[in-house]
Amino acid sequence: MLQAVKSPYLADLIAPALRPHGEWVGTRVNVFSLAYNTRLIKKADLPRTWEDLLNPKWKGKLGIEQEDSDWLAGIFADMGEAKGTKLFKDIVSTNGMSARKGHTLLTQLVVSGEVPLALTVYNYKAQQLKTQGAPIDWFNIGNAIARPNGVGVARHAPHPHAAVLFYDFEISPEGQAIIAARDFVPTSRKIDTPLNKMPMKFVDAKVTLDEYDKWKNLYRQLFGIRGT
Repeated sequence: MLQAVKSPYLADLIAPALRPHGEWVGTRVNVFSLAYNTRLIKKADLPRTWEDLLNPKWKGKLGIEQEDSDWLAGIFADMGEAKGTKLFKDIVSTNGMSARKGHTLLTQLVVSGEVPLALTVYNYKAQQLKTQGAPIDWFNIGNAIARPNGVGVARHAPHPHAAVLFYDFEISPEGQAIIAARDFVPTSRKIDTPLNKMPMKFVDAKVTLDEYDKWKNLYRQLFGIRGT
């Protein structure tokens, strides 16, 4: 469906933004982070480990996006599947977990105070709202789980030259600066932003695709999510 494109700007990008087939490229990174309502939770009281979420003080305060099975795969790659499964089962059993559809909605619910602490928001959205003066901030426990999102040129695009020009612009320093200015996380190493100054672990695309059903089912089981 997509046409491989050779751009001079590809050399500026981080390795996870590049695919061997060259048919699409990561223009930005979605970084899964925790976010909290700064009026309801003090920074000094934030959890430092996932085990800290077993504390009963978090009862009724936790939320998660309902389709972040790729985040779970990344977390368990570090933690171990057996240990992680038991831990999150215990967290949900002890303190509950509110599953919400949509990362923007979940982030807005942190701002409203309905979900004081969310486990899987995109850090750029929390930063955007924080910049606007909302009572929200974000942080990470261990490695932040990340996934590149991007752009590709359709193999039979009706205006292929215009498509390639836009593709080039998105990964150029000018285009990447616009992405950073909007608090998205750019993939160009030439753009400096505080949003990517943390240890990140990128989700393995092979795991996400080939083991999708496994992680989706485990995610739904752990967090009590119903539906298809």
